[in-house]
Amino acid sequence: MNGTAAATGSASCRFAHYFVECGVDTETGLEPDDGAGEGFEQSPIRRSFKSKVLVHYPESTDRNPFNKDAVNMLCMPRGLSFRTRADGLDPQFHSFTMSFDDGTRSYGFVHTFYEEVTSAQIITAMQTLCQMHHVERHSASSASSPSSSSSSASSPSTSSMDSLVSSLDESDTESLVSACLGCAGSFDPARDTLYVSKALCLLTPLPFLQAAREFLSQLHQAVTSHTAPPLPIESYIHNILYEVPLPPPGRSLRFHGVQGPIVCQRPGPGELPLGEYPLGEAFSLLGVDNMVQLLTCALLETQVLLCSQDYQRLMTVAEGVTTLLFPFQWQHIYLPIVSPPLHHLLDAPVPFLIGIQRRDGTQRSSLHLPHEANLCFVDIDNRCVEAPEDLPVFPDQTELIQELSEVLLRFGLPPQGGVVTTPAAASPRLSSLVLEDLMEDRRNGNLGGEELEVLERLQALARRCGGDKMSDGGKTLGHVFEEEEEELKAAKLNIQLREVFAGRFAALFGRYEEFVIQSALDLDSWLSNREGTFSFDKGSFLSVQPATHLHFLSRFLETSMFSSFVDGKVISRWADREPLQQLFDSRLERERLYDTDEEDSRNCRYRKCTTVFESAQVIEHRLLKADHTAIHPHLLDMRIGQGRHHPGYFPKLQADVLAQGQNTNKWSGRVTASRRTDLKRSTVTEHSGVDNEHRPKHTFMRKNLRQAQLLDSSPQAVTQTHREFVDGLLSECRLKTKRMLMERMGKESVELGQGEANITGLQENTLIHGLCDLLERTWGHGLQLKQGKSALWSHLLHYQAARVKTEIPAESPGSKGLDQRTLDVGTLLLRGSVIQDMRFIQTMSMSEVGQARAWIHLALEKKMLSQHLKELLTNQELLRQLYKPHAFLLCEEEREQFLFHLLSLNTVDYLCFTRVFTSISIPYRVVIIPMKKLSIAMATVDPWVCVSGELGDSGVRQIPKNTQDIFFQCKNLGRLSTLQLGQENSGLLAKCLIDCVMVYNEITGHTYKFPCGRWLGKGVGDGSLERVLIGQLVSPGGEEDAGRWTGTPPELASPSQSVRAVLESLGSRSRILSVEVQEDMREAANNLVKHFHKPEQERGNLTVLLCGEGGLVLSLEKFLLHGLKSNRLFLRNVFVWDFIEKTVVSLETADQMGGLHRSTMPKGPPCDLLCHYVNAINASPRNIGKEGKFQLFVCLGIRDRLLSHWLPLLAECPPTARTYEDGALLRDRAAVHSLSRILHTLNEFTITLETALVKGVDL
Repeated sequence: MNGTAAATGSASCRFAHYFVECGVDTETGLEPDDGAGEGFEQSPIRRSFKSKVLVHYPESTDRNPFNKDAVNMLCMPRGLSFRTRADGLDPQFHSFTMSFDDGTRSYGFVHTFYEEVTSAQIITAMQTLCQMHHVERHSASSASSPSSSSSSASSPSTSSMDSLVSSLDESDTESLVSACLGCAGSFDPARDTLYVSKALCLLTPLPFLQAAREFLSQLHQAVTSHTAPPLPIESYIHNILYEVPLPPPGRSLRFHGVQGPIVCQRPGPGELPLGEYPLGEAFSLLGVDNMVQLLTCALLETQVLLCSQDYQRLMTVAEGVTTLLFPFQWQHIYLPIVSPPLHHLLDAPVPFLIGIQRRDGTQRSSLHLPHEANLCFVDIDNRCVEAPEDLPVFPDQTELIQELSEVLLRFGLPPQGGVVTTPAAASPRLSSLVLEDLMEDRRNGNLGGEELEVLERLQALARRCGGDKMSDGGKTLGHVFEEEEEELKAAKLNIQLREVFAGRFAALFGRYEEFVIQSALDLDSWLSNREGTFSFDKGSFLSVQPATHLHFLSRFLETSMFSSFVDGKVISRWADREPLQQLFDSRLERERLYDTDEEDSRNCRYRKCTTVFESAQVIEHRLLKADHTAIHPHLLDMRIGQGRHHPGYFPKLQADVLAQGQNTNKWSGRVTASRRTDLKRSTVTEHSGVDNEHRPKHTFMRKNLRQAQLLDSSPQAVTQTHREFVDGLLSECRLKTKRMLMERMGKESVELGQGEANITGLQENTLIHGLCDLLERTWGHGLQLKQGKSALWSHLLHYQAARVKTEIPAESPGSKGLDQRTLDVGTLLLRGSVIQDMRFIQTMSMSEVGQARAWIHLALEKKMLSQHLKELLTNQELLRQLYKPHAFLLCEEEREQFLFHLLSLNTVDYLCFTRVFTSISIPYRVVIIPMKKLSIAMATVDPWVCVSGELGDSGVRQIPKNTQDIFFQCKNLGRLSTLQLGQENSGLLAKCLIDCVMVYNEITGHTYKFPCGRWLGKGVGDGSLERVLIGQLVSPGGEEDAGRWTGTPPELASPSQSVRAVLESLGSRSRILSVEVQEDMREAANNLVKHFHKPEQERGNLTVLLCGEGGLVLSLEKFLLHGLKSNRLFLRNVFVWDFIEKTVVSLETADQMGGLHRSTMPKGPPCDLLCHYVNAINASPRNIGKEGKFQLFVCLGIRDRLLSHWLPLLAECPPTARTYEDGALLRDRAAVHSLSRILHTLNEFTITLETALVKGVDL
């Protein structure tokens, strides 16, 4: 099979798929482009008109059918533009990309130039429009009322161009011509020449930017040249469509344009995919800092909106960003060029990467952007990037920017940007065939040493002598060499910048395979359970990452591009790996072979990329020496008279010779059959990212809508697009809420009964941030009236204003705000309305986006998010004012399902508001509840409280006499943990049996219960005047059902009265199994060990594990009470502290008597420290009672790693034998040794005690 046949038979292995010509259709005439957004006050010569696809060849291909409307829109996004000789007529170049349903892409390269209008109908229509425009302006300026202007301005749009011409008689025309001569924007065919834009487009399967640009430029130069090209234009178009194949992987290919050879190359299997868009220009346009920030936004799948006057700049930046994402792929809407009729896509409530052209003088404020809360706005022309709030920093960003800056400086580009490299024009026609042959030989490496030296001397001579002079439409040899060098320089810079980012991702995810979860037995079962399956162990992966990387990585692991990447890895068990993933994995394997330094990933240093120069040399070698040469253009079987050359006019192409390839053996190919086979196999998968054989099995991974539908601006297509957006939002809400519930309940099942049973910190914040983003995008869909950047907060403000208008008249003149201190428990803000929560949020100093997120956090923590949003949506009149008909919030059925999914979040507990907004002031209410509610004992005491939480304490707050509650406001304390309760009156009558203390957070509605069950006063119980209580979060307004109101198990609390009864029985002669006591001790120690082995952001409350019910203090107290003798009458309480004091007295006495006779008492540092600590606790000014002293004793001992030494010491002292029965655990050497070993395991952890526990003791 010859090369021509191979290229003709399969479009997938051809260099180009289509050749397209767009311009003005002289048969239909001028049609105003209503979607361009231009007013009729603008001069007709400056307006946009509809363009048409004039011809395209071939008619269609099997794999990529031709989309006429989409190609026309992307070739001429602003439609037809007209010019006169006074305007600039320089040709323009831009490119675009189109995605197909199977995930593949096609690239379009467009050369736009201006051609003289020869159609008399078009010239007459333009002249008439200019004349009428002049009359309208004149009448508008002289008219006294504006109505005449508006009526006349609308006339051109309501009549056809033919009727406009026929409506004017000859005398009117002459008067108008004489009146408008010399006016700006006027046109007189007798004095001026009219030009109209025409676009030549080449559609290719791969982004061969330089080659396609060069071919189209040469084609245009041949048309404008006074000398006819060697062959008809059809020969060159036929050649590139049917006879030029794709370069084989790892090879370069030379083919011929109209005026000279063109070279393109393609990376090999082990190299980064093809990417010819100049990254150097993108970095010059924005600067290194802005490019890294933009890439961060793309990686986190924010909405990215590019804005520039130049279409090619939009493509350069967009393609640059997506190229740098390797090995990941953008999964959402990708439209680097969006024409005005498609601006409704800015309403899209999904991540997107969209580019729009900005007209001269257009300001950012004039753009209607419904979504700004999570939008990255990029003003390319002004080198400005507006990133969303709270954007995480890219890992090792400072070092990365430094490395990128060094690469740019090596190529003479400033890292801060500002110097835009203008792409070299297409290689011109060389001055002679001899020079052309020399150039080809140089490319092929066929010149020897002497000949190469001669060429180099010729090049130097050309630069010194007239190298800047043109000759008959061509350039000298010097210019040709300079252009080649610039092209090579840009290619080397491209690959070096890409290698730097690829190296960064390899460093970040070098061990990702270790955390991929392979749980399914086959592909079908995995696909059927996809939504309920976790394919990546995110928690374990984050636990081994540096702390500075966690904020970014936790957000990135939730993106669709990472999920798709992991899914590809899972599917690779049953199918071939995706090309990009296979390449990435092979690079990781190669790095592991040469990297023998096993460094901890949490402490690894930044290492620069080591493959930049090697990759650049490979590219340079391919570009300097072409591996293959395509068939030369040749004469076709054309009719006589066709293909004539008319300078300045693109010819009417002969359709019969371009509709299909001509199979002939005369023009043999230069690509081997084996190369063609490889070429067919690898072409389609190069940029698709999915193997064709397995594509139907997992097309669900592609989350983006069909681009063909997105590019359709018809009303039916627009309606269908927004319908799919609505369905997508509902599906995303279902998946996000399900994920949040699964993550939370998964943690609870692991941590059941062990301190704090929820995910905290980083992972929780990441999931809730995703929920905030979803709500913002939902409320921004179809929004047409917005205040500020947040769509949700804007709706809340409108709702607040509407409610205020209706509530003020109903309010009585003498009514005042309710005193918060007089309200019943749980009625203040717990069941507060949307407005009450808003008013509190409005006191917080932050942006609109921040206030919206704070409101969501508060509503979620109060379990009222669904209820609040439902209340917000009850005002149907307001909804219709704010939103367009296609908006999600106006779809009643989907809206109800959305709220139902949010309602499911009420089944778990969140402290997201309390833990995130730590600097705000919160009102608290404290209520002391005595054991007997009718008791008058509270009147005899003078109590005070000090509430402590994760973020600090409230300080001592004195409770007024004859009251049981206090209301105060202080800085957010976080989740409450301890409460110090005391009294100042030390009289014998000042005593009270306290049941518990309740603390209410008046903003979040959370209720904390601090059980006590003990006396407070002298001469009763342990004589304590101050107690440290451990709290638990209970149901707001329903503390009697504490622990049963949600799926979250209750925290451990202070030992209650029932526990005290158990401890008393331990001290009596009743027997309890020593095994249970030992088991409780091991369990308490084990909980502490597990606490410190969790990630820091997921740890529970350490004070609860130490002092709460089932904690270390209570377990050790049980151990020491086991077998303790009691000689007290009336079954009074037995306290371990009494035994400890006796032991210390015995040790101190023995130490004093040590000089008189030999003592068997233990001595040494542990003994001295025991005495020192006990005396210091007794000397404390705090009257915390014997139980409080023992608690402090245990906490200090475990903190200072002494408790494991003190326990054997207590067992060996003589008082132990007198105080304990024979079967007591303290007298069992094995039990004491086992407990000492358990306590010794806790010595490896650094334990920090709350201030409330150690207050007043300086140790």
